[in-house]
Parts: sequence; structure tokens; C-alpha cells
Amino acid sequence: MANRYRGTIYIGVTSDLLGRVSQHRLGLMEGFTKKYRLKLLVLYEPHATFESAIPREKQLKQWKRNWKLALIERGQSRLE
Repeated sequence: MANRYRGTIYIGVTSDLLGRVSQHRLGLMEGFTKKYRLKLLVLYEPHATFESAIPREKQLKQWKRNWKLALIERGQSRLE
């Protein structure tokens, strides 16, 4: 999630992507995404299981910002 083009980035995991995006857009989720008004889904990566998604989330959170932006801009998986 992001607040604008090349803006603040949030990385998270959910088993209900559309529901979670809706919660963020409506400001129902307290914390980081609400504080920085992150309402744009800029990239998603589907995984077979929640357990397989967790290591990828941790990996991405350790990446440098410019690596994350490059991944987003390549746009390998997008939901409009």
C-alpha cells in the first residue's frame, strides 16, 4: 500500500486482499496505514498459503527503499 506515487510504502500479509484494502481505504485499520493515509494498492503477490507469504513479507521489509520502488514500478502483479 502507498499514499501516492513513490510515497510512503506499507508491506503486509492478509488472507483477504480485497477486504483488507477496503479496510485501509475506509480508515478502519488503526496504525501505520491510517496515520500515513495509505490507500493505494500498488503491488500484490499471491501465495499458495499464508505460511509461504510470511517469509516473503519479512524479506521485503528488509529491502532498501529503492529496491521496493523498483519492484513496484516493474508492476509484476497489480490489482486495479
